[in-house]
Amino acid sequence: MNLEPSKVFNKMTDIVFGVILLALTMAMLVGAGKLFLTLWTTMTTPAVTGKYYALITDVLTLFVLVELSKSLADYFHHHRLRMTFIVDAAIVFFIREIMIMVFQHKASPADLYAISALLAVLTLLRIGSIFMFQREKKIVESTRELPE
Repeated sequence: MNLEPSKVFNKMTDIVFGVILLALTMAMLVGAGKLFLTLWTTMTTPAVTGKYYALITDVLTLFVLVELSKSLADYFHHHRLRMTFIVDAAIVFFIREIMIMVFQHKASPADLYAISALLAVLTLLRIGSIFMFQREKKIVESTRELPE
Protein backbone atom coordinates (compact mmCIF):
# COMPACT_ATOMS: atom_id res chain seq x y z
CA MET A 1 0.00 0.00 0.00
CA ASN A 2 1.77 3.10 -1.31
CA LEU A 3 0.33 6.26 0.22
CA GLU A 4 1.49 9.39 -1.52
CA PRO A 5 1.80 12.19 1.09
CA SER A 6 0.36 14.89 -1.18
CA LYS A 7 -2.74 12.80 -1.92
CA VAL A 8 -3.26 12.09 1.78
CA PHE A 9 -2.83 15.80 2.54
CA ASN A 10 -5.30 16.81 -0.19
CA LYS A 11 -7.87 14.26 1.00
CA MET A 12 -7.55 15.36 4.63
CA THR A 13 -7.83 19.01 3.61
CA ASP A 14 -10.99 18.22 1.64
CA ILE A 15 -12.46 16.44 4.64
CA VAL A 16 -11.58 19.22 7.10
CA PHE A 17 -12.88 21.97 4.81
CA GLY A 18 -16.01 19.91 4.14
CA VAL A 19 -16.69 19.63 7.88
CA ILE A 20 -16.07 23.37 8.34
CA LEU A 21 -18.41 24.17 5.43
CA LEU A 22 -21.06 21.91 6.93
CA ALA A 23 -20.66 23.63 10.31
CA LEU A 24 -20.93 27.09 8.69
CA THR A 25 -24.02 26.02 6.77
CA MET A 26 -25.64 24.70 9.94
CA ALA A 27 -24.68 27.91 11.77
CA MET A 28 -26.30 29.98 9.02
CA LEU A 29 -29.46 27.88 9.16
CA VAL A 30 -29.65 28.14 12.94
CA GLY A 31 -28.85 31.86 12.80
CA ALA A 32 -31.51 32.52 10.17
CA GLY A 33 -34.01 30.46 12.17
CA LYS A 34 -33.26 32.36 15.37
CA LEU A 35 -33.44 35.62 13.44
CA PHE A 36 -36.98 34.83 12.32
CA LEU A 37 -37.96 33.61 15.79
CA THR A 38 -36.75 36.82 17.43
CA LEU A 39 -38.37 38.95 14.74
CA TRP A 40 -41.75 38.64 16.43
CA THR A 41 -40.44 39.76 19.81
CA THR A 42 -38.63 42.61 18.11
CA MET A 43 -41.83 43.77 16.44
CA THR A 44 -43.91 43.53 19.61
CA THR A 45 -41.41 45.43 21.77
CA PRO A 46 -42.70 48.94 22.46
CA ALA A 47 -39.26 50.56 22.26
CA VAL A 48 -37.94 51.22 18.79
CA THR A 49 -34.21 50.73 19.33
CA GLY A 50 -34.19 48.19 22.15
CA LYS A 51 -34.20 44.93 20.18
CA TYR A 52 -32.95 46.30 16.89
CA TYR A 53 -29.32 46.27 18.05
CA ALA A 54 -29.42 42.48 18.29
CA LEU A 55 -31.34 42.14 15.02
CA ILE A 56 -28.86 44.25 13.05
CA THR A 57 -25.91 42.47 14.64
CA ASP A 58 -27.39 39.08 13.75
CA VAL A 59 -28.06 40.05 10.14
CA LEU A 60 -24.55 41.41 9.68
CA THR A 61 -23.07 38.29 11.29
CA LEU A 62 -24.97 36.16 8.79
CA PHE A 63 -23.40 38.22 5.99
CA VAL A 64 -19.94 37.34 7.33
CA LEU A 65 -20.86 33.65 7.50
CA VAL A 66 -22.11 33.76 3.91
CA GLU A 67 -18.81 35.26 2.72
CA LEU A 68 -16.78 32.64 4.59
CA SER A 69 -18.90 29.80 3.26
CA LYS A 70 -18.48 31.15 -0.30
CA SER A 71 -14.74 30.94 0.19
CA LEU A 72 -14.90 27.34 1.35
CA ALA A 73 -17.38 26.32 -1.36
CA ASP A 74 -15.07 27.79 -3.99
CA TYR A 75 -12.23 25.69 -2.56
CA PHE A 76 -13.96 22.52 -3.73
CA HIS A 77 -14.04 23.80 -7.32
CA HIS A 78 -10.47 25.12 -7.54
CA HIS A 79 -8.69 23.32 -4.68
CA ARG A 80 -7.27 26.54 -3.36
CA LEU A 81 -8.55 29.39 -1.27
CA ARG A 82 -9.01 32.55 -3.28
CA MET A 83 -7.78 35.75 -1.71
CA THR A 84 -10.77 37.68 -3.04
CA PHE A 85 -13.31 35.72 -1.01
CA ILE A 86 -11.22 35.86 2.16
CA VAL A 87 -10.67 39.60 1.83
CA ASP A 88 -14.38 40.04 1.08
CA ALA A 89 -15.22 38.26 4.33
CA ALA A 90 -12.76 40.46 6.25
CA ILE A 91 -14.18 43.62 4.68
CA VAL A 92 -17.73 42.58 5.51
CA PHE A 93 -16.64 41.77 9.07
CA PHE A 94 -15.02 45.17 9.64
CA ILE A 95 -17.91 47.02 8.02
CA ARG A 96 -20.14 45.05 10.39
CA GLU A 97 -18.05 46.20 13.33
CA ILE A 98 -18.19 49.84 12.24
CA MET A 99 -21.95 49.68 11.74
CA ILE A 100 -22.48 48.14 15.15
CA MET A 101 -20.21 50.67 16.87
CA VAL A 102 -21.89 53.61 15.13
CA PHE A 103 -25.39 52.23 15.68
CA GLN A 104 -24.71 51.75 19.40
CA HIS A 105 -23.01 55.16 19.64
CA LYS A 106 -19.80 53.55 20.92
CA ALA A 107 -17.52 54.63 18.06
CA SER A 108 -14.63 56.83 19.04
CA PRO A 109 -12.80 58.79 16.35
CA ALA A 110 -9.62 56.78 16.99
CA ASP A 111 -11.50 53.50 16.46
CA LEU A 112 -13.06 54.78 13.25
CA TYR A 113 -9.69 55.97 11.92
CA ALA A 114 -8.00 52.68 12.75
CA ILE A 115 -10.72 50.54 11.17
CA SER A 116 -10.88 52.87 8.16
CA ALA A 117 -7.14 52.45 7.63
CA LEU A 118 -7.53 48.69 7.91
CA LEU A 119 -10.40 48.78 5.41
CA ALA A 120 -8.24 50.81 3.02
CA VAL A 121 -5.51 48.16 3.22
CA LEU A 122 -8.05 45.37 2.71
CA THR A 123 -9.47 47.23 -0.28
CA LEU A 124 -6.00 47.49 -1.81
CA LEU A 125 -5.53 43.76 -1.18
CA ARG A 126 -8.87 43.09 -2.85
CA ILE A 127 -7.96 45.15 -5.91
CA GLY A 128 -4.54 43.49 -6.08
CA SER A 129 -6.09 40.03 -5.85
CA ILE A 130 -8.41 40.87 -8.76
CA PHE A 131 -5.43 41.88 -10.89
CA MET A 132 -3.56 38.72 -9.90
CA PHE A 133 -6.58 36.55 -10.71
CA GLN A 134 -6.92 38.17 -14.15
CA ARG A 135 -3.20 37.64 -14.76
CA GLU A 136 -3.38 33.97 -13.75
CA LYS A 137 -6.45 33.53 -15.94
CA LYS A 138 -4.60 34.93 -18.97
CA ILE A 139 -1.62 32.66 -18.29
CA VAL A 140 -3.85 29.59 -18.10
CA GLU A 141 -5.68 30.58 -21.28
CA SER A 142 -2.42 31.17 -23.15
CA THR A 143 -1.07 27.75 -22.14
CA ARG A 144 -4.26 26.09 -23.42
CA GLU A 145 -3.80 27.74 -26.83
CA LEU A 146 -0.26 26.40 -27.32
CA PRO A 147 -0.03 23.72 -30.03
CA GLU A 148 0.94 20.29 -28.85
